[in-house]
Amino acid sequence: MVAVWLATAFPCLARPAWVYLNVDGERRRYFVVEPKSPEPGRALPLVVVFHGGGGSARGTALQGFSRLADRGYLVVFPDGFEHHWSDGRSPAKDLGMSRAVDDLAFVRALLDRVARDYPVDPGRVYATGPSNGGIMSHRVGIELSERFAAIAPIIGGLTEPMARDFAPTRPVSVLIFQSTSDPWVPYQGGAISVGKVKAVPIVSTQRAIELWRDHNGCSPQPVIEQLTDRADDGCTVEKSVYSGGRAEVVFYRIDGGGHTVPGGTQYLPEKVIGKVCRDIDAIDIIADFFDAHHR
Repeated sequence: MVAVWLATAFPCLARPAWVYLNVDGERRRYFVVEPKSPEPGRALPLVVVFHGGGGSARGTALQGFSRLADRGYLVVFPDGFEHHWSDGRSPAKDLGMSRAVDDLAFVRALLDRVARDYPVDPGRVYATGPSNGGIMSHRVGIELSERFAAIAPIIGGLTEPMARDFAPTRPVSVLIFQSTSDPWVPYQGGAISVGKVKAVPIVSTQRAIELWRDHNGCSPQPVIEQLTDRADDGCTVEKSVYSGGRAEVVFYRIDGGGHTVPGGTQYLPEKVIGKVCRDIDAIDIIADFFDAHHR
């Protein structure tokens, strides 16, 4: 029912107008959801939404990320190679891909093309996505920090290779959502093992926060808030804000949540992916966060 409503509200989701790029000999594609009522003459903020592993651009848009267009954002949904992103993990076969591709080159080409087609505000370019898309959001924040003002990884960790070579060239504001009971992306770090993806190490959630916190020059002590609990979802949420630096780090810890987007859909049975937290709506929070952070 939600997917039908979204396809009706956003006709481009029923039949996306794909834009194709040739990147290093690979034919890559994305589509754009435009804001409904853009302000004439004003440059547009841009959000790149990376889908999860095994997913697709259209599927992620139908999960609700297209709502960002209602908040005035130009929203770009790219398709990963063979439904996955080269998010810094290796080798490619561990990601369920037949061969390695240069996704950073694809993202650069995508940003350049969108900026030619639309009046994009270069100081308001953002990235988000769940799972594999969350890990990819970390990667572009680290390796393309000159292009992204803020990122919002959802249920996607920061890999050990990323942590080892962590050297963004610019401050990047970061919003992280991570569930303590995620059965696929371990909160305390360790190997990811889902389907074709085997033994891919990520650092702990706290370590990922510390890397971004220290890079941005934030206070080591966060302001912590326990959010209002909805009693029927089996989850609680704690918000931590690290400020005082060149950019901000905000963390939503979902106690009892699974490998799910807070406020999103129960896309697989709870026994497989865990619970969906209903205390917050991640997409609304992401829009608010991006509204508040720019260069």
